[in-house]
Amino acid sequence: MESLLEINNLKTHFRTRDGWVHAVDGVSFNIAPGEKLGVVGESGCGKSVTALSIMRLVQRPPGEIVDGSILFGGQDLLDISESSMRKVRGKQIGMIFQDPLNSLNPVMTIGNQITEVLELHLGLRGQAARNRTVELLREVGIPEAEKRLHSYPHQFSGGMRQRVMIAMALACRPQLIIADEPTTALDVTVQAQILELINSISTEYKSAVMLITHDLGVVAGMTDRVVVMYAGNVIEMAPTDELFANPRHPYTLGLLASVPRLDEERQDMLTPIEGSPPDLLHPPQGCRFAPRCLFVTNQCKNPPPLRNVGSNHIAACWYDINNPAEQQRAEARRAARLRQLEQLDATAQTIVASTLDEQTTAN
Repeated sequence: MESLLEINNLKTHFRTRDGWVHAVDGVSFNIAPGEKLGVVGESGCGKSVTALSIMRLVQRPPGEIVDGSILFGGQDLLDISESSMRKVRGKQIGMIFQDPLNSLNPVMTIGNQITEVLELHLGLRGQAARNRTVELLREVGIPEAEKRLHSYPHQFSGGMRQRVMIAMALACRPQLIIADEPTTALDVTVQAQILELINSISTEYKSAVMLITHDLGVVAGMTDRVVVMYAGNVIEMAPTDELFANPRHPYTLGLLASVPRLDEERQDMLTPIEGSPPDLLHPPQGCRFAPRCLFVTNQCKNPPPLRNVGSNHIAACWYDINNPAEQQRAEARRAARLRQLEQLDATAQTIVASTLDEQTTAN
């Protein structure tokens, strides 16, 4: 199927006093028309910067897109003028930002902010623009939509502000919706409502969705395909069902193992991913996940390429983690680490008990 959006070797870096931060460093993936793509990874892995790069909203300075291409409908968004890009933003690509309170203008009413989009991109004026704004607010579940046109962002709850952001993003029925952590800081019931809203409206409008999140449960329930990012790189990409059933990168395995499962017996402790992401001022020359990986060997000193590991499934890892010998070696390392954690826990409990005894004696 022909791609709606195709990103090739995208590199977005940020200048600091200490040098260049390689926030996005060679990212490539595509989105088909009508597809729902999930982008997951730890904070700081480059998810949001990739989205801002697509929209050409990376602040310059300190940010700069130093290489790559972003093809949307066959046109490279990095080659067009700023005035042409303004016609793409909002009309052809809509974005739902993760912090609606900071994204909405605090001194403009909700109605004026949505109407502005309609005037700029669709040429609607007066009563026609107002009627369409009311219609949009009703579509996203804002009660008493006609009255709330005159309200300001601070007069809405977090969930209502997010619904307003969705209304603005969908105002022109864009071909692509980028949802950047759309449920951040919302309670669980509101999260479910917002995600269902995005899903139903994108289906109705036949819009593609790029859903950026760290919540694997959301990805499992909403997306057709998943891109896993780590330290500015894409390290695995597969259809959603395939990724959850057969993860092929150690980092993806770690993400899945660190999430509580309701369909399994209670575990005494989750399995964390040890260590921290690398410093993107000076990223490692080899595999960027190697310092935290249970499968690491000397070959990991060389950067692994993305290679086919299944049908429509690619991963950047030198070794087949489904190999029994590799599994045994990783399990031995995991068991040793758990014993180490248990010893540290026992030592900490001894220290706490001793401290409490000393305080009791002193009193």
